[in-house]
Amino acid sequence: MSIENTLATVIEMANNAGPLGSTLKLNFGDSQIVIDGTGDANTVSLEDSEAACTVDISLDDFESMLSGSLNPMAAFMGGKMKVSGDMGVAMKLQNMLG
Repeated sequence: MSIENTLATVIEMANNAGPLGSTLKLNFGDSQIVIDGTGDANTVSLEDSEAACTVDISLDDFESMLSGSLNPMAAFMGGKMKVSGDMGVAMKLQNMLG
């Protein structure tokens, strides 16, 4: 998958979920996806902006989480995913992933 395919998947998930109530950045190193859930609906962009919670993860590992082959908690506990900022927002991401 590419960042564009991942972006499309995240947009679909964000549109199907309730507003996060905060901001979340998925940092893949050379690219980012930011979910702004502070309004009536979640908005998703590739703009690298500040967020209440940042999740550092490789694009490959995130795509494995999207496909269901990598459990988000296992990724976190195994060090494949680093969370900084508001951990509660990261937990909402896990709910979004289903």
